Amino acid sequence: MNKKFFILILISMTLSLSGIIAVQTYFIKSNLDKNREEFALSISKVLTSVSDDIEKREYSEYVYKFNELINSGVNIDTTAINNLYFISENNGSNETIIYRNGIIEESLKLPSFLDINIDSINITRISNEREKNFFSLSDPEDIRQYTPEQLLLRIGEISRSKEILFETAYKDLAKRNPIHRRVSSDEIESLLNNALLDNKINLNYEFGIFDNELLTRVQSSNFDFYANEGQDKIFTTTLFKDNENNSDFKLSIYFPNLRNQLLSSSSLVSFDFEVVILSVIFTLIIVIVYVSTISQLLKQKKIAQIKSDFINNMTHEFKTPIATINLVLDSIKNPKIIGNKDKVIGYLNMIKDENNRMNDQVENVLRISRLDKNELDIEKTNLDLHNLINNAVGHLDLIMKNKNGKIELDLNSKYSFIKANQTHFTNAIINIIDNAIKYSDNNPIIKISTRNIDKILNEKDIILSISDNGRGMSKDVQRKIFYKFYREQSGNLHNVKGHGLGLAYVKKIVNYHKGEISVNSIVGKGSTFEIKIPVNNNNTI
Repeated sequence: MNKKFFILILISMTLSLSGIIAVQTYFIKSNLDKNREEFALSISKVLTSVSDDIEKREYSEYVYKFNELINSGVNIDTTAINNLYFISENNGSNETIIYRNGIIEESLKLPSFLDINIDSINITRISNEREKNFFSLSDPEDIRQYTPEQLLLRIGEISRSKEILFETAYKDLAKRNPIHRRVSSDEIESLLNNALLDNKINLNYEFGIFDNELLTRVQSSNFDFYANEGQDKIFTTTLFKDNENNSDFKLSIYFPNLRNQLLSSSSLVSFDFEVVILSVIFTLIIVIVYVSTISQLLKQKKIAQIKSDFINNMTHEFKTPIATINLVLDSIKNPKIIGNKDKVIGYLNMIKDENNRMNDQVENVLRISRLDKNELDIEKTNLDLHNLINNAVGHLDLIMKNKNGKIELDLNSKYSFIKANQTHFTNAIINIIDNAIKYSDNNPIIKISTRNIDKILNEKDIILSISDNGRGMSKDVQRKIFYKFYREQSGNLHNVKGHGLGLAYVKKIVNYHKGEISVNSIVGKGSTFEIKIPVNNNNTI
């Protein structure tokens, strides 16, 4: 894949995904804000409804008690009653006119049906002249000039349609009562339960009434305003407004762990909320697919690069023996050579060696391919690992001498028999040692050792350790050396012969023998390969 085209695809996909996430985030945030606003509006309606119900209930009780009082007759202690009332209403001006005539000294004792801390309400009035009193039903200021007692007395004498007079008097008198006598916790809880259910809200809540910002005794059992402050939102409404439309009382409610309750409450999961959840899920799927796609693209790009390097390396590996064979054939054609039997035989041996070399390269490629497809038939027998190590070292003895290197053996394992294929396991050891030789600049020193480690149930493993004093590898190279076709490079692609299949083949063989291989390396100090493989039946040497 062209590098510029790959970068263009990567940028396009990233921008597209970023746009999708931005739109989805905006959509989700908008829906969550909408749900929060709708929930707050519903709670506000609930609190307003509860407040109105409480005030209506109290007002109805006052009206009922006062009507009973009027209908049954009040206890009036009168010294002289010569007062005649005449009431007329002016519909045009919305005024009521009360005419009084005579002298009256009266004392009215109204029983304390208002539930305040006095035995009775005393109303005394002395009149010795004719009075004409005007008051407007639509003017609150006109009403406020009378005392509550006067208004209560007047409302008993005039039409029931003028309830505003009674309501004004009732509010002034009712506020003398302490809050716990006007409403109870049980009443508020009952009203809240009904109102919340009417709005399809089934959540745990706590409530309390505040008087001038101080919590009163009217509260739910677990109400803790200060502990909850700053955590869950507090919803508040006024309670028992006076004639000035003001109130010292506030009914407050909050929902502990509101977010968790909203998520777990099926009754509050609206269609929009379900859409939000689905949107989050699909967005996560898109992100996962995006990451997976980018990962695959990068992996394929690396594989393509590795395969390209492999082809170049294989071409180089084949080119050398082919060139050698062509050179030898040209030499044999020389009349001076063709008549010399010994030289011809020597050249023919060179052709055979180069041919075998090419054949080995082809076999390596075919072998790793068949291992990948599990088509390679590997027969395993009981073998001594120490013997396999010695055989591998023997194959490389000449190469080590040419490099002025040496191999140090420390084979001390008591249990060294393993179940393995002699050819393939020997080749695996040879590949590791050959790799150590290739990546050692001068005088390679390779140390090979074995040791046993115990496993459970008296079973044992044998550890084969191969260390060198070569160039070493970085952490990044260590993660990749067992990949097919991978070869560490240092500038020139062909500075080390090979095609990157040696260690990949080693790992395949070790895994096939139910073993493990690992590497530990420090740049400039060398590398250590360790193969751990199960001991077969605890056979001893």
